[in-house]
Amino acid sequence: MVALTDPAALDAPAPPDRLARARRLHLWLALGLVAISLASLTVGATGVQLLDVVRSLARGEELSRMEQVVLLDIRLPRLVMGLAVGAALAVSGAVMQGLFRNPLADPGIVGVSAGAGLGAILAIVLGGLLPPALLGLAGGHLVPLAAFLGGWISTLLLYRVATRRGQTSVATMLLAGIALAALSGAVSGVLVYVADDTQLRDLTFWGLGSLAGASWTKLAAALPILLIAVSGAMLLGRSLNALALGEATAAHIGIPVQRMKRLAILCVAAATGAAVAVSGGIGFIGIVVPHLLRLASGPDHRALLPNAALLGAALLVGADMISRSVVAPAELPIGIVTAVLGAPVFLWILLRQRGVVDL
Repeated sequence: MVALTDPAALDAPAPPDRLARARRLHLWLALGLVAISLASLTVGATGVQLLDVVRSLARGEELSRMEQVVLLDIRLPRLVMGLAVGAALAVSGAVMQGLFRNPLADPGIVGVSAGAGLGAILAIVLGGLLPPALLGLAGGHLVPLAAFLGGWISTLLLYRVATRRGQTSVATMLLAGIALAALSGAVSGVLVYVADDTQLRDLTFWGLGSLAGASWTKLAAALPILLIAVSGAMLLGRSLNALALGEATAAHIGIPVQRMKRLAILCVAAATGAAVAVSGGIGFIGIVVPHLLRLASGPDHRALLPNAALLGAALLVGADMISRSVVAPAELPIGIVTAVLGAPVFLWILLRQRGVVDL
């Protein structure tokens, strides 16, 4: 029997049945993601169908102007953004739950979402007071830029508060994140109080989340950050497995705990900040997806993280399809859809595990 403190145990393959189950799940998730992505390119308020476009291209016919705009300028960037944001939120949730060793952790627990939300609200309510030259420089991306900047400032502040003598306290960061979220909520409440009707509508729609503003320009700014952050998080699987044994044990078997925590916080901050900046507040992806995957294939983060990226992307793209179909030609905020779908699932998970998990 391999000792828990044996470093080789962290790189050892999972038990054969669990490993096979994780591989099968990975394959099914990949196939499901492809299927739901193709469906996303077809579903919409217009009559443009993906199969009709494929047949036209196969016959050598040129696409009409409407088909080009709908598919290439509206649905395709929206699909890519949904894939990237969904993967980023789900992976961030899995990393946070592993880092805090708490099943209730999600990307918003470090205060990134609260800081990003405050930045967006400041831009919506007070953006008109900025000099015209600065507004022209930001173009139509003032709100996403402000949200991303707010997320990063909150992360730097939290890291500074939680770090002492070169050591970062996860518990202190958690408590500081709660305090920062409360303060951000108070300031946001003041701004909402002074906002006019148009600004209130923008605040409500942004706070509930949407992929309606997806464009190639936004993707060019956010996608590199999301890809780098998710790729960095994928490197943490072995370290998060070791951290489950405790920080002292993880350090004893050779895991650079402090460096790992820095990388985890940096990846979550970058992924969540960029996601909130381009899509607004979308809940439940980061907290539900890791739970579902642990039930399906076990807690090994080496399989959990890539599967979380696939399932998170598929769920958000599916939720986006529902949001633009259920009240077509209008559009339901995607945060409402994820809450309606995610809350019952999360309650079911809690009821299923209440006998074995002490929250």
